[in-house]
Amino acid sequence: MKFSFAHCNINVLNLEQSIQFYQQALGLVEVRRREASDGSFVLVFLGDETTNFRIELTWLRDRKEQYNLGDNESHIAFVVDDYAAAHAHHHSMGCICYENQAMGIYFIEDPDGYWLEILPNKR
Repeated sequence: MKFSFAHCNINVLNLEQSIQFYQQALGLVEVRRREASDGSFVLVFLGDETTNFRIELTWLRDRKEQYNLGDNESHIAFVVDDYAAAHAHHHSMGCICYENQAMGIYFIEDPDGYWLEILPNKR
């Protein structure tokens, strides 16, 4: 028996705002979309055009209040080929929420408060 990664789910309040953020901040593209026939939810799968891993953005029609992310200790990590350029890009977007210069990493925050770790390519 062998398992492989498929996707990670993120629940969002404003689907279009989240798609735009992930496209602008990380260059992700929409790979697939599934909409409930009754309009109660929309699933949008984003990919990096390099790997088969996906982020599933889930929008629920009836959800109006922010999601409780706890202490925000869970996160998704991204490796970038040009760390300095990525840092400058994210700084200009105003989405860097934490930086650990000693470790050479930083985190950005999406519109719903999820943290995304940015790592240099060679660690």
